[in-house]
Amino acid sequence: MVTGNFIMRTGLTRTCLPRALVTLLLAGMLAACSSAPPDGLTAVKDFDINRYTGRWYEIARLDHRFERGLSNVTADYALQDDNSVRVLNRGYDENEQQWDEAEGRAKFVGDPDQGSLKVSFFGPFYGGYHVIALDHDHYQWAMVSGPTRDYLWILAREPILDTDVYDTLLAQARAGGFPLDELIEVDQQRHLP
Repeated sequence: MVTGNFIMRTGLTRTCLPRALVTLLLAGMLAACSSAPPDGLTAVKDFDINRYTGRWYEIARLDHRFERGLSNVTADYALQDDNSVRVLNRGYDENEQQWDEAEGRAKFVGDPDQGSLKVSFFGPFYGGYHVIALDHDHYQWAMVSGPTRDYLWILAREPILDTDVYDTLLAQARAGGFPLDELIEVDQQRHLP
């Protein structure tokens, strides 16, 4: 039997094989929950969380399962007494015809004047949240990357973003290696209740 020969030749026993598989799966899960920015990208400096708090509208995003099918997506950030940030994401599920929301918590990865945080919506598992472009003057728009280039959000304080700003952010994202052919522009026509 080929499997038996493989196990014998590699020195793995039947009890070691499940442990090796579990170790590999755990390593993969931890990598997926990375809080570091993608290679070659850096978070903005001179970041002010007090100016960043409040409501942001999702203008565009790379599609992923936890927001799939949602329109009118907003993110509300509020600084907590322990210097963590309460995150409340809301969006309208067109298929279910109802509002969905998820509440999470974000913490700074390092220095709080750098826009690099880790955010969790379920337990001890955190993923990276890195502000890679920001309107430092007025905090009216931002571009955020997750732990890999599979996650990208363009946010604005209003449901519509100036075309010139949007095009500049798209050019920056393209230069940063994001797969913009998968970018979704978010419908913001429905008003929140």
